[in-house]
Amino acid sequence: MLDQLLQKLEEKKERMIEIRRYLHQYPELSFKEEKTAQYIADFYKDKNVMVRTNVGGYGVVVTIEGGHVGKTVALRADFDGLPITEEADVPFKSSNPGVMHACGHDGHTAYLMILAEALIEIKDQLRGNVVILHQPAEETPPGGAIAMIEDGCLEGVDSIFGIHLMSPSMTGEVSYRAGEMQAGRSYFKVKIQGTGGHGSMPHTSNDSIVAASHFVVAAQTIVSRRINPFDMATLTIGSFDGKGSFNVIKDSVELEGDVRTMSSEVRAKVETEFKRILDGLAQEFDITYDLIYSHDYPVLRNDKTMTELVVNGIKKAGIPEIKALVETPPMSGSEDFAYYLQKIPGSMFYVGAKPEAGPVYPHHHPKFVINEDSLIIAAKAMAAVVAEYFGQK
Repeated sequence: MLDQLLQKLEEKKERMIEIRRYLHQYPELSFKEEKTAQYIADFYKDKNVMVRTNVGGYGVVVTIEGGHVGKTVALRADFDGLPITEEADVPFKSSNPGVMHACGHDGHTAYLMILAEALIEIKDQLRGNVVILHQPAEETPPGGAIAMIEDGCLEGVDSIFGIHLMSPSMTGEVSYRAGEMQAGRSYFKVKIQGTGGHGSMPHTSNDSIVAASHFVVAAQTIVSRRINPFDMATLTIGSFDGKGSFNVIKDSVELEGDVRTMSSEVRAKVETEFKRILDGLAQEFDITYDLIYSHDYPVLRNDKTMTELVVNGIKKAGIPEIKALVETPPMSGSEDFAYYLQKIPGSMFYVGAKPEAGPVYPHHHPKFVINEDSLIIAAKAMAAVVAEYFGQK
């Protein structure tokens, strides 16, 4: 079965690239992917499968019923873009101003559509069922996974797998990790309220910019002085909105940022220390504050058994395009695939997509590009995982 599947994918390689380029040219933002969802649904319209649309929003769920009784495995790919103006010099550059596929989700969707098509063509040989999850809104909290789960996308599903393309990793490299793989994320927004006044009479005011500046420095000590050095945590203040007139003491300042952690204990510790510093700031500078502090994407924990299945399946397949299969260290980025893994066992792994030449730009960069050879590698790697899951080669 696997040999047939790999052959079909090889024959469909160019169509995979065409689909990716089309999606890249017409990106849509999280929770607004109406046309992308319709494009995906139309792809399956005349195929012998059950298709559900508008699952938890713009999600598309495709169920491929195998010819033999067995377990059900889900494969997930996200399809939202980012609010970035593209600067990459490619002929299929984004035609939607201010929106870009700068994280590889176009590639995720393209490889999975073609893999799904190949699986449909050999479905009578499958010893179980395959559920294809085309998910919107991975980039923006609360993410699309939660709503799709609430709308029943995992009903009857035993396990789940996903792939993320990685532009910094060499094309031909597949990486994996069991256990904690990607960080959980928390969001904060704090408004520091002082008392405004004239710049010539600072003693009559409570300067919110001074207070907020002290907070920026103090908050960095949470990670450096309150968190065990062997535990992972980051705290980023990405926005400091204190613009005003040069001779006016600012009445209020808003700060915004995020926290990344690898455990619920560290997540709780950072939040406690964050609020403790704000309380001290209120006493020291005689200010008040309003705080929004919320937790969104949890820590992504790959199931050990499912991750071993990924490794074994890819090794057995002997896919010539895969030059290296390596264990990767944990990553500080967050991913809402973690919500699926809270419900059922599964594993997300990574496929290198480093361009052959030129500079390598990170994900979410306006000049982000991928090596399109990574698409066929992703498709074949996931095909090997499916075959291993069903106990077939």
